[in-house]
Amino acid sequence: MNLHLTKEEAERVLEIKRDLHMHPELSHEEFETTRKIREVLGGLPGIELLELPDTSVVKTGVVARLVGGKPGAEVGLRADIDALPQTEAYESPYKSVCPGKMHGCGHDFHTASLLGAAMILSRNRAEVPGIVDFLFQEAEETTNGCKEMVDAGLFDIIHPRYFFGMHNRPEVPTGQVVIQPGGLMSAKTNFVITVRGKGGHGAMPHLCIDPIVCAAAMVQSLQTIVSRNVDPMENAILTIGSINGGSVENLIVDSVRMTGCVRSLSQKTKDMQVSRLEEIVYNTARAYQCTAEIEYKEILPVAYNTPEMTEIAHKAAAAVAGEENCVHAVPTLASEDFAIIMDKIPSYLYWVGSGTEGEPLYAWHNPMFHANDGGLPVGAAVYASSAVTANSL
Repeated sequence: MNLHLTKEEAERVLEIKRDLHMHPELSHEEFETTRKIREVLGGLPGIELLELPDTSVVKTGVVARLVGGKPGAEVGLRADIDALPQTEAYESPYKSVCPGKMHGCGHDFHTASLLGAAMILSRNRAEVPGIVDFLFQEAEETTNGCKEMVDAGLFDIIHPRYFFGMHNRPEVPTGQVVIQPGGLMSAKTNFVITVRGKGGHGAMPHLCIDPIVCAAAMVQSLQTIVSRNVDPMENAILTIGSINGGSVENLIVDSVRMTGCVRSLSQKTKDMQVSRLEEIVYNTARAYQCTAEIEYKEILPVAYNTPEMTEIAHKAAAAVAGEENCVHAVPTLASEDFAIIMDKIPSYLYWVGSGTEGEPLYAWHNPMFHANDGGLPVGAAVYASSAVTANSL
């Protein structure tokens, strides 16, 4: 079975990627992107477009299915489709034409690669074992799209035994595929802390309860969680990303609002951070005669590649990219909401190289970020090979 793009397919995939790059859409706004994906899939023999049972929240994204000609298990393939709210700085003929929007994380690369895999598997459908599900997921950048699609009944219409996801990695040269067991991308919990005191005139602090002083003490104390509660051989981050409170120089306000996140490649460590966060926030508030509230949002588990799934992924990638191009890489404390599926179903998350040797490195979410389009055939082939290889072990 030829699991590589034909010349014509590769040209079509490149055209799709460039079109998506020029017309990025933000999370939950991927309507035109969704239409284009459906149009491509609808033209491929053997592929059926599916509908989520509950579309009251999920308005974008695509689910499709291919029934192969041979017996086998059901295997899912996932790509994300949304862009970032930033203006592209990298100059190319295919630069974003939408100010304030760009594919600064390569989701256009992922989408085009998965569409390429659909072309490959459709062409070979008589030889494909089992069922292949294609998930084009909305709203990864806000890290709630995967949960929304699962909650909307994703697993009522597809029932994969295995799932494979992919993300480009600009630190890895184009042509290479990262085969990395264990924690690849971080568990995270975002939080909002509201500290409430008692406002009044700045000349009469004894009649007030100052939430700014209390919040400042919290910020300082929270930084001891990583330095004093986390095993130095582990990894963890606690960041206060914003602090808002106050108005004029002679006024003590009633409240301060802070936002932040905790991250770790260890679920146990992340859970410990959250526990210590609560202890420090509530007890510091009490010590300063304030009250505090913590709201949690965007909670994600670790994107963890098990040894069993790593074995399948290694075999699949080596079959189409070559053993010499299967490499290791350092995990990251960035997060990926495919981890929600990985937590439910045996899954694997690939990194596919998108960097160009000799060029400056621009990481994800940089206005100068750009993925090397030469990696698209690799991405498409690895997706397709994963669907087939999962049924051969």
